[in-house]
Formats: sequence, structure tokens, C-alpha cells
Amino acid sequence: MNTELPQTDVVKKHANLLFDWHKLIIFCLLLAVSYGYATYLRMPKIYESKASIVYQQQRINPSRLSPDDEKQFGEMVNTTTQQVMSRSSLERIIREFDLYPEMRATRPIEDVVEQMRNRHVFVEMGRGKGNVFTVAYQGRDPQKAMRVANALASRFIEENLRLREERVMGTTRYIQDELRMSKEVLDKQEAEMRDYKLKHYNEMPDQRASNMSRLNALQEQLQATQRRMHELEQTRMLISEQIENRRDLSRLRAGSVDMGTASERGRGRDDLSEARRHLQEMLSRYTSEHPAVKRAENRVRQLEADRAGFMGQQDESADGQNGAGLTPEEHDPRINELLVQLREIEMNMQTLHSDSGRIREQMEKFQEWIDMAPVREAEWSALTRDYNQLRNYHDNLLSQSLAAEAAESLEKRQQGSQFRVVDAAYLPTTPVKGSFTKILFMAIGGGLAAGVGIVVLFSFLDTSFKDAREIEDYLEIPVTCAIPQIVTREEQKRQTFKNSLWFLLFGGWLLSIIAATVYFYMQGEIII
Repeated sequence: MNTELPQTDVVKKHANLLFDWHKLIIFCLLLAVSYGYATYLRMPKIYESKASIVYQQQRINPSRLSPDDEKQFGEMVNTTTQQVMSRSSLERIIREFDLYPEMRATRPIEDVVEQMRNRHVFVEMGRGKGNVFTVAYQGRDPQKAMRVANALASRFIEENLRLREERVMGTTRYIQDELRMSKEVLDKQEAEMRDYKLKHYNEMPDQRASNMSRLNALQEQLQATQRRMHELEQTRMLISEQIENRRDLSRLRAGSVDMGTASERGRGRDDLSEARRHLQEMLSRYTSEHPAVKRAENRVRQLEADRAGFMGQQDESADGQNGAGLTPEEHDPRINELLVQLREIEMNMQTLHSDSGRIREQMEKFQEWIDMAPVREAEWSALTRDYNQLRNYHDNLLSQSLAAEAAESLEKRQQGSQFRVVDAAYLPTTPVKGSFTKILFMAIGGGLAAGVGIVVLFSFLDTSFKDAREIEDYLEIPVTCAIPQIVTREEQKRQTFKNSLWFLLFGGWLLSIIAATVYFYMQGEIII
């Protein structure tokens, strides 16, 4: 036997079941609605008012030191929120608007502030709206909610200005302190460098090229002096030979000198001349301190001493022979002129020799300066190793100090980036908590769900047969006939009376709910 029911029979069966128990469903619905009304009337109504604040970028941006980075928007909002939501700030708002009087009368102010911070004040970052965020306050009084929301928005603007001004002022003070310390270190370093350069100015690497050029000029001057000395020496030799020749000639005329003595004098003059030429060659190639020059000078002095001694002996013998005779200079006046020229040449040679010594001293000094240049270069590098970095750091701090002062000026004149209220808080008309429509729909849904649930539960617990098909399925024998229920007149009257009572009860209940809705709506207790 087929035990499955057609789909239409299943729907009809459930529809009949709901119709049979419709009074119970209506009762549950009205009861739930009544309970919802009572809950709504007892529930405190919470109103929310919001104010929108935008982070307005500054148009004047003197430098990166100005806190105008768009990425810092979230951080700035969080920092300002911490200041606005602090205990002192919220306590000031609570006392200003007389919030939570019942709670303040029984509980400490810290608990009141904590409740306001965690339950009634909300700061929300706007998503997809740029640099905009909202600050909201929830309270029972819509007027107070609006005023408190506007006060919180104003507090955000004030705290942001204060924080930004403190920030730029702190930055300015820090940079100026760093600049002062950097300047002290830099001045000390520059003083050491100045003293070192003044002390070793001629030995500095920068002066090496100048010293080399000056040394080359002195070498050329020394060579010119030596050439001049050589020329004067040759001239002196020629004049000396002329003087000796004229003296010998004068003596020969006077008969005081024989030919052998004259020839010996000639050989002496030739040796002395050769020694003097050799000395000049040595001086042109070496300095006066060279051993070869020393030997040549000794040779010249020895020959000059021998010649002077020989000449003295001859002059004595000549004087002895002549007695009161005339000297060669008296016989030949030209000899006196040559002697004057010889003295002038010797004086010039002494001057040139003195100049040569002075030039050599200067050359030694310049050479010493040139030799010390690498040492001074190493010392200067060690002294100025950190100077460039100190200089760059000082210049960077100087530019940052100027930028920080400009940013501070902007903040003091409130020309920098700042918060600005876009939409002021409005007067709320509909509560966010305790909404009549929401509670009514929740009550209707709950009542219908409860009624249907009870009907389904009763149907599940009821084991009686509802139609002939259930009997056939249970007994597995066909039902040949069915006798319908016979209702007497008395039973019909009783049933009609019951239905009337249910109708009056449900109608009066519904009318009471409607009347209460109209009444409380007119009284302002119900806000739709």
C-alpha cells in the first residue's frame, strides 16, 4: 500500500492544521505585540547626533617639517582622539552639559567618564570619503546629544591646533638647540684650523706650488749671481795681471828686477790664475760647501799667500837697492787706476757673495717648506677629517631651523593644516536604540514564530487519526465508508458563542493596542 501522500494533500493538511489552531496563533501574536509595547515603553530611548570633520590641507607648505603629510591623517586623528577622550576633557563636558546626573549622584566621576567614553561617544574614520571622520554622541535627550556632539567637534579642532602648535614649537626648540651645539663644535673646529694654518701657512700644501715657483726663481737668481761673480773674477784676474805686468815693466825700467825674477812672477801669476779659474768652475757646478770647492779655495789662498810673500821679498830687495827711488805706481799712474778698479770689483764680489749666501738661506727655507708640505697635508687631513660633515650638518640644521620657524609662524596664525567641521551635529528625531518600528516588527515575528511553533509541537504530540487515509495506512485495510460528524443545534450554539467570545476578546485586544498606540503617539512616547 502506498503510504506517501500527494503534495496537495500535505499542503491542505498543514493549512487545515493552522486553521484549526488559528486562535492560538492570534493569541500568541497579540501577546507578543503587547509585550513589545510594554518593552518599548519601558526601554530608554537613545538618540545619536553626529558631526563630520574634515582634515583641511594647508595651502602654504614651507618645507617637509610642516606636519602636512596626508599619510599622518590617521595618526593625527588617533592622537587628537586620545586627548579629547581623556578624563579631564570628558569630565569638563559632563559638568558643562549636566550629563548623567543620576549616575553622578551615586557613583564616582571616573565611572561616569568611563561609561561615556565606552558607550556613548564614537569616533569613526570615513571610508572612501577622503580625510573626513565623524564624532557622534548618544544620549536620551536629543537636544543635549546635538550640543554635546558639537562640543566634541569643537574640542577636536582646539586639541588639534594645540597639538600642532606644541609639535612645531617642540621641533623648533629641538632644532635650535642642535644648531647651537653644532655651531659651537664648528666654531671650535674652525678656530683650530685657523690657528694651524696661521702657524704653518708657508708649509701648507696649497703653498707648495708657490714655494716651488719661488725656489726656481731663487735658483735662477743664484745662478745669475754666480755668473756675475765669475765674470767679475775673470775681470779681476785680468786687472791683476795688468797691474803685475805694469809693475814688472816699471821695475825693469828702473833696473830693480831681473828677467829670472820676472819669469818666476809670471809663472806664479799663471798658477794663481789657473787656480782661480778652477775655483770658478767648481762654484758654477757646486755650492760653496762642497769639498771640491773647499779644496779649490784653499789652493787659491795658498797661491795668493805664496805670491804675496814672494812679492814682499822682491819689494824689500828693490827698496834696498833703490833706496829713496820711486815706486812702480809713481812711475805708471795707470797702475793706480787699475788698483781702484780692482778694489771696486772686490767690493762688488763681496756684495755678490753676501747676496749669494742670503739667496742660499732663502732657498734652504723654501726647500724646508716644500719638504714639510706632505707632513702638513697629513696633519691637515687629520684635523679637517670631520669638518665637511660638521659643516653639512650645520647647514642642514640651519635650513631646518628656518623652515621650522616658518611652520611655527603658520601654526600661530592658524594657516597650517587643521580640522574643520563639514557638517555640524543635527537634532536627532529618531532614536537609534528603542525604535518603535523595529520593536513592533520583532514582536510580530516573535509572536507568529511562537504560535506556529506551539501548533507544530501539539501536532507532533497528537497521535489521533485526522482522516481515513491515516487509518488505512495504520491498519493496512481499506476504509469502505466514513460517517461525517453530526453536530447538534446545542453544540452549534455553544460553538458560535465561543467564537463570538474569541472574536470579542481578540477584537478588543487589538483595539486596545491601536488606541494605546494613538495615545502614546500623541503624547510623544511613541516615535515612528
